[in-house]
Amino acid sequence: MANSPTGESVISRVVRLMSAFDRDLPTMTLSGLARRAGLPLTTAHRLVDDLVLHGLIERLPDGNLRSGMRMWELAARGSRALNLREVALPYMDDVQAAVHQHTTLAVLDHGTVLYVERLSSPDSSLRAAHIAQRMPIHASSSGLVLLAYSAPAVQAEVLSGRLEQVTRETITDPPLIRKHLAEIRQRGFVAIPGIGVTEWTGIAVPVFGPDGTVAAALNAIVPRGEAAVPLTVPALLTAAHGIARALKASAPEPRRF
Repeated sequence: MANSPTGESVISRVVRLMSAFDRDLPTMTLSGLARRAGLPLTTAHRLVDDLVLHGLIERLPDGNLRSGMRMWELAARGSRALNLREVALPYMDDVQAAVHQHTTLAVLDHGTVLYVERLSSPDSSLRAAHIAQRMPIHASSSGLVLLAYSAPAVQAEVLSGRLEQVTRETITDPPLIRKHLAEIRQRGFVAIPGIGVTEWTGIAVPVFGPDGTVAAALNAIVPRGEAAVPLTVPALLTAAHGIARALKASAPEPRRF
């Protein structure tokens, strides 16, 4: 791919454009998109025209732009998240029936926690993670569970980086985080209130893939202060074991040549 005068590839600039759209700002003008992506207007104009042509960006009747359905289609093809969501949803329904708040499914991706599914009660007053939202690994129960069962090299990389203080209760001390990771491996779950959002407690358990490595974190979000942990953990563990069995059953047979 041809590079810009700054040495940035076309793909890098396209990623910056597509990443500018989010839940809080799903549509914007061309100039707003260029500004948010940090690109010159002429560069953004040229790239957007190509992206509109291929359906990756849609141009609305008022001239504003938004991410196109073609983008969703391409992302869904062969996505490990899509298969994981389809397998997990029936089991997440069981958890949600027990907690009546929020149930989420998350994976590790590029050094953050990425939420790939969420079930919510319309009566819940809690603000919960949205699908496709990201959180720092150390500032979420899902992230701590995923980190606890990750390879030592992954743990070392995360804990040697910048650990943002998301709330007053976010744990940013690496030795203390390592202590929590050891406790998670011993107990099989984590429930630390307020580390990502002050108002709630995330109760998370690991979901293991067919190869025995951690594939996802299953998490129930409940108001802090409630005695929900002893009742919620068994439901989460039962669902996580069910998802793991279903993932193993749906795994493709090894190809022989």
